[in-house]
Amino acid sequence: MAILTVKNLSKAFPLEGDTLKAVDDVSFSVNEGEIYGLIGLSGAGKSTLVRCLNLLTRPDQGQIWFDGLDLVDQPEEVLRDKRREMGIIFQHFNLFMRKTVRDNVAYPLRIAGKSKEEIRTRVDELLDYIGLKAHAGSYPAELSGGQKQRVAIARALALNPRLLLSDEATSALDPVNTELVVTMLRKVVEDLGIAVVLITHQMEVAKVLCDRVAVMESGRIVEENTVEALFLQPKEAATRKIVRGFDEDISLEHLADLTSAPVYRLGFRAGSVTRPLVSQISRRFDLDVNILAGNINALVTGDIGYLVVSFDGQEERAREAILHLRSQGVEIQRLTNGGNGGYAS
Repeated sequence: MAILTVKNLSKAFPLEGDTLKAVDDVSFSVNEGEIYGLIGLSGAGKSTLVRCLNLLTRPDQGQIWFDGLDLVDQPEEVLRDKRREMGIIFQHFNLFMRKTVRDNVAYPLRIAGKSKEEIRTRVDELLDYIGLKAHAGSYPAELSGGQKQRVAIARALALNPRLLLSDEATSALDPVNTELVVTMLRKVVEDLGIAVVLITHQMEVAKVLCDRVAVMESGRIVEENTVEALFLQPKEAATRKIVRGFDEDISLEHLADLTSAPVYRLGFRAGSVTRPLVSQISRRFDLDVNILAGNINALVTGDIGYLVVSFDGQEERAREAILHLRSQGVEIQRLTNGGNGGYAS
């Protein structure tokens, strides 16, 4: 069941006598207990979109349905109540530097008018949950980046929200602290059943957290699917740039120069990653398989992998090998046509 549904959302800003469409006719939905990723390069419109979701930035048009209400049409007093059901985590933590960890976590509870006893009990609960009870009296300057972000997560959870908005929560962290925060977010979803909208430009984060991912480019969602499907068969150029490591290092032009044979991308699902399918078809169809690139990725749903290959041998045998691989559940995309045929469409 969808907890958040966005329909035809747009937001533009004036820019040097012109108009910049930061969010352009965006529609998507997020289910209860789901981590929904919005991923794209810098300038794709992700952060503007997330600020529109709780009406901190008011969209020019569109609908934002949350808990049966279109937030765009609600008066400010209703919005204030609904924002309390949406926790938000920021890239740079946004903690009060002159307040202790305890006071930072307590802040939204005080604003909501909770009693001292309710605040004390809830803050103790949350500090224990994030493993920082011993740092209750510390100040943010005394904490590591990962600890600061865990405090920010606790603060976002203070009022028991139904939806968590995470705006580049890991991009300011080193790999060790990124892993700590990713683990904490997954724990929050599993323990509390909260839905999360995860804004990120890091596919490394999205692939281990998200159930579904939407790829943004120039303010629009250009592709949406499960993480596994996006890795196995990315359809749009923007998606391929994000999920294919070799795209940044080996261009299609270079792939075409490496071999006169057609070049294919083979995508292996979790069940077939460890099976020796390539060596099997090499023997079965008497083909030399030229491996040009490859990788294995650990996703929420299990390990998946890809290989970029060309087949040296009779064309008919290569066709039979491809049909056999498809029958084994391998996703296959033709990247170049071989010879002087250029790139596959």
